[in-house]
Amino acid sequence: MPGGHAFFPERGMISLVRPMLDGSMVEVGVIGREGFVGIAAVLGGDISIVEAMVQLPGSALSIPTGALRAQLDSCPVLKKQLQRFAQALLSQVAQTAACNGRHKIRQRLSRWLLMASDCLDGAVVPLRHEFLAVMLGTRRAGVTVALGALKKAGLIGTWRGTIELLNRPALEAVACECYGEMVEEYKRLLP
Repeated sequence: MPGGHAFFPERGMISLVRPMLDGSMVEVGVIGREGFVGIAAVLGGDISIVEAMVQLPGSALSIPTGALRAQLDSCPVLKKQLQRFAQALLSQVAQTAACNGRHKIRQRLSRWLLMASDCLDGAVVPLRHEFLAVMLGTRRAGVTVALGALKKAGLIGTWRGTIELLNRPALEAVACECYGEMVEEYKRLLP
């Protein structure tokens, strides 16, 4: 995503990824229509150590960061709402780090599919195994095994680059507590 602008998704999903020195990357957060890319502008910074990658197509509104900062100075309601989103996103990043360090791949994958579904407002998520492996910071083979187990249990369906959530309540039960914690934090901060 181009620098110097903040982006407010209307549809789709943006992944925040942290590039590593070896060229790999891992996802640390996702943003849908509830938020925006460019919290550094709201928090007074100029540089972000994460990269924003559009992962699921959609549309977004953009504004130059200078214009956004000017609006923040003249509109305290906007400033407060964007700061609340920044707090929710930081909570998500912390929860994602804890989740990646403590939970099994099937739980993390379930959490991620639920979050992607939330961003899309639908049960069909157009993603490939390779992409999911990068986002979850694991090997492709592990994603394939986890997807196979979820499919065998009747929770998802898969076909060429697409995953469909067939039984959302059961998938929520498989997901670690991190999904529910993130949902509750977003509800608390962004009613």
